[in-house]
Parts: sequence; structure tokens; C-alpha cells
Amino acid sequence: MLTHHVLFWLKADTSEEQKQAFRGGLESLRGVETIKSIYIGTPAPISRAVVDTTYTFSLLTLFDDLAGHDVYQEHPIHKAFLDEFRVLFEKVVIYDSH
Repeated sequence: MLTHHVLFWLKADTSEEQKQAFRGGLESLRGVETIKSIYIGTPAPISRAVVDTTYTFSLLTLFDDLAGHDVYQEHPIHKAFLDEFRVLFEKVVIYDSH
């Protein structure tokens, strides 16, 4: 099992309409056949010093293995998402673990 967790900080001037489109773009990633499970979220209203709530969206995907992750990285759906929405990124942080 490999997890791929991506935190997105969108630019401050991103409109609500753009945020909804971005979420739709994240949802489109469900079409990548090597993704076994996917969760899309926004920061929970938890106020603790160790909890970072500054990001805009969280994407957590699970793969059977590294090979499945590698297919995802090159998949046309993933590339289309990046091509359309990377202009909205202020910052992206990725945590991969197995």
C-alpha cells in the first residue's frame, strides 16, 4: 500500500467559483484506475497548536503499490488536472508513504 497525500494552498484571490471548479478537478482524479481509494477534503475546524489548517484542499489517494502511483503520475486525467489548475496553486506539499 502506498499513500499519496497532497495539500494545496490556492492563491488568495481564488474565487469561490474557481474553488468549486478545482474541487471538481480533484474529483475527476477518481477516473484513474490505479487509485484504490480517494478522499478530498478541506481543513477541519480544529484549533490545536500542532494542527495546520492553512491549506485550502487536501487530496489523499491510496494505491496498491509504487507502480500504481507511477501510472497515476503519468495518467492523462492527472496531467489534464495539472494543466488546468496549476495556475491556482500558491503552494503544494506532498507526503508519500508506504
